[in-house]
Order: sequence, then C-alpha cells, then structure tokens
Amino acid sequence: MKILLLGATGLLGHNVLDCLLNRGHSVVALVRNRVGLPSAGLLTVVEGSLLDVAALRTAAQGCEAIVNCSGTTDMSLLRYDDYLPVNKVVVEYILEIMGEMHIATYVHISSANTVGYGTAGRPGTESDEIKPPFRSSFYAQSKLEAEKILTWEAQQHPERHIVILNPGFMVGPYDYKPSSGKLLLAAFKRSVMAAPGGGKSFVSVKDVANAVVNALTMGRNGERYLLTGEDMSLRDFYALQAEVCGYSQRLFVLPDWLVALAGRLGDLLRWAGKRTQLSTRNVRQLMVDEYYTSDKARRELAFTTTPLADAIRDFFEWYGKQKN
Repeated sequence: MKILLLGATGLLGHNVLDCLLNRGHSVVALVRNRVGLPSAGLLTVVEGSLLDVAALRTAAQGCEAIVNCSGTTDMSLLRYDDYLPVNKVVVEYILEIMGEMHIATYVHISSANTVGYGTAGRPGTESDEIKPPFRSSFYAQSKLEAEKILTWEAQQHPERHIVILNPGFMVGPYDYKPSSGKLLLAAFKRSVMAAPGGGKSFVSVKDVANAVVNALTMGRNGERYLLTGEDMSLRDFYALQAEVCGYSQRLFVLPDWLVALAGRLGDLLRWAGKRTQLSTRNVRQLMVDEYYTSDKARRELAFTTTPLADAIRDFFEWYGKQKN
C-alpha cells in the first residue's frame, strides 16, 4: 500500500515508519523537518505543516491509507485550546481529504488515558469511560474529542476502515524529543531516586508500531483498541530499569501530600503565566494506578508484547548511540 504517515519524527511515528518500510509499504511522510528520518527508496518526505490543508492534500495524493501518529503532548501548555489544532482540527482535515480523494482506510493514534483505567485485578477495557484525573487533562480531553468525531464518521460510513488505537506508556528507541524517555533519563544511574506512588501500563513502542501496521487491514471500523503491556508501579519500573542497566539505586515513594503540594505550587506559576509541567491537573495522574488490558487487540489485531526489560534496553542502546 501507499501510506501517508503523519508524526513520522516522533517516538511512535518513527517506529511505525520502520515497520511500514520493513513490510514493503510505500510511505509519504509529511514533516516540518526530516531530522532522523532514513533515506529509503520507499520513503517520500514532504516538508510542511500538519495544519496546512494544502500540504496535507499534496502529501495524500495517490495514497490508499492514512496513519496519524501526530499529537500535541506537552504538559506545560497553559490552555486547553493549545491542544486542539493538532489533536482535533487535523483529524477534521484528514476526514475532509479522505472524502475528496476516496481514501477509505485511516488508523488514528489516541491514548489509553481516554479509557477508564482499572486495577491489577480488574484492568480497564475499551468500554470503560474516562475517569478522573484524566477528565480534567487537556491532552486526554482533546484526544477524546477526536475519538468522538471518528466514531461518528465511522457510523456514517460503514464502508470505511477507521481504527482508533489507544497505546499505554510507550518505551523504546527513536525518542528524539525525548517524550517517555524523560521518565527513564530522570532516574538513570542516580544513587537515590524518589518516585510518585502511582503506576502505569508500560509497553514496547515496537509492539505498538506492529499493531498500528496490522490495523491497516485488521480490526473493525469505528472500534478502539487498547495497546498496553506490563502494569507496574513507577517504583517497580525504576527498579527494573536499574536491574537492566546494571546500577544500584535506593528508591523511595513520595507521599501523595508532597506530590499534591508540588502541583499547587505549579498552579501558582501557571496562574502567573509561567509554563511548567507541574500542576494539580498533571500531578494527580502520577498518583493513580492506570492499568488496562489489551485482550481485544490481541484477538483482533494480532497484538503481541515483548518483555518491558527489552524495551528499556532498546531505549538505552539507541540513546547511547545518539550520544556517541
């Protein structure tokens, strides 16, 4: 297939690009700059903005499917409206172009945080509605708005193949920003590390990328699929990282009241117009166990997972090469 890939320079997008090329697909990547992208005969790079409809139309010419890995994830942004251009408006542009060019297949990357999380004994499923604190998350809400648009579109066009994917916390190579890599680097080789008391559903970005490419021909129109891996507390995650990377570390769990206090201090800074990731809205996300199951994706997308230790090792091997 000839695929238009959006967000190709991000953590997931770059891994999806590798997977698409390895499976023999022809890829058109619309990017602001091609830093880090490979030179390959099956890859065409179009420079331009996602928010430029003309650039999107140019890139989509002759494509049979669109994969959208783009997203505004910066937790320091001050207003909800800051998230909407990329997380919602671009989706509306894509649907418009699909109609114009008769493109039937669209794979959209959302977030597990738009789904209600569960516990280790009863993990969240795709049918669970979003829960606090993510109901107040600007990022999660903007992603959820896009999901609603896509669900309605799929209902109106049963002949299309629109699949929504909801990955958990992805770990792995090509994290140039970094995004999730910030969590790994924050603890790397520190003799003492303090972590909030919550937990996440960690997953190898390579496993998610494989599921993204599978979704081009698998899955059901209008359905969403959780792509998650190992449910683990942040403390246990850092302990695993220390084991994988071969260093000793004393780990402490921060009390919730202290994490909440940091969030309130961040609220004051944001009220004064200072951009910071600290806020009550954001730190509450670090105090809950957001656990999910990927059973549906395993059945319908042939989703498989590799050990989290391998994903951590992949990240640091890639990171080491970048430093050298």
